[in-house]
Amino acid sequence: MAIPTRFATPSMAGPASSAEKDRTVQQTDMDALVSRWSAIQTGYLTDPYADMFLDMSMPRDRRYPLINRGTYIRTMALDQIVESFLSRPSETKKQIISLGAGSDTRFFRLAADKSLSLLYHEFDFPQVTRRKITAIQRHKQLAAIISEYGQANHSEIDNDGSPGFQVDVGAGSLRSPCYYIHPIDLRTLKPGTPLPIGIDATLPTLFISECCLIYLSPNEADDIFRWITGLFGQVSESTSNGVGIVLYEPIGGDDPFGKVMIRNLSQRGIVLRTLQRYSTLERQKERMRVLGFNTGMGACDVNFIHDEWIDLKEKERIDRLELLDEREEWVLLAKHYCIAWGWVERHGAGVAEANNLTFQNWSQFPLQRS
Repeated sequence: MAIPTRFATPSMAGPASSAEKDRTVQQTDMDALVSRWSAIQTGYLTDPYADMFLDMSMPRDRRYPLINRGTYIRTMALDQIVESFLSRPSETKKQIISLGAGSDTRFFRLAADKSLSLLYHEFDFPQVTRRKITAIQRHKQLAAIISEYGQANHSEIDNDGSPGFQVDVGAGSLRSPCYYIHPIDLRTLKPGTPLPIGIDATLPTLFISECCLIYLSPNEADDIFRWITGLFGQVSESTSNGVGIVLYEPIGGDDPFGKVMIRNLSQRGIVLRTLQRYSTLERQKERMRVLGFNTGMGACDVNFIHDEWIDLKEKERIDRLELLDEREEWVLLAKHYCIAWGWVERHGAGVAEANNLTFQNWSQFPLQRS
């Protein structure tokens, strides 16, 4: 979750170049990583890998309770959606593609389950992927997870003592049987763009975007949706398939709180470029429908997710972690961020529609009435 309105940093001096704007967006990855580290240290989350991606020179400051809680709910909601995707049907190989993945640790957390048949890809700027690959090389535990997961899921691979993956640090790329890091500027993805190496468009696939597409122009973000739905989920007469996407993004912006949030983020050089077009839950759902994820779609703000997706016992646990004395500000902030998701299922003529179970569970998430 972005920095709350009253915790903004001073404005940048003078107009920024395109390269400076890109660096500002790239820096949000480190902001999110420190926020995740803070939520882990405070007890909201369990993640043994986040600390490994923090540079020693980076300040490790505890975030305010508002940020810790927002980071927790963002993670919890995405975890539920991802786990639902992976569970139906459980014996089918799946693919996850994380857009603007940065220092996200999801692959390493999922790889703890060696029985899970998963192909995982991450896209980000080369400057970001190089930093991640350097951390993987620095920490033997991370490298071992990639190798061991590849061995467990590809028995035909010989264990010849090699690390089980290939890296090009200069390019910022990593290739393994199950895990790829791609140095890609997302603005290059549009209808007709070839698939990056290692991606299998025949697998049931989930795309994840955490505060990523919001930094692109509306047309650039829409082109990515069209690229996805144009390439994925193609089926034969005897197979079924599907593709889905889940977003975590700011919404709002027209009310006083939203205007202050936008102004303070802009003072840091951060511009939420798709916010105006997709500023409400209804607009987020319509985005899914119009751009091809039209089998089903949903959207909830973070405040609703806190109230309706978390059971009472877990709420009591997180309430004990630290004092949240800014409850009105929490509700305002949480209503200005959302999780939105959509999917399209396709099946061949020889496959019964009832067997199309990949995204069936997504229909069971509590939905917010606008």
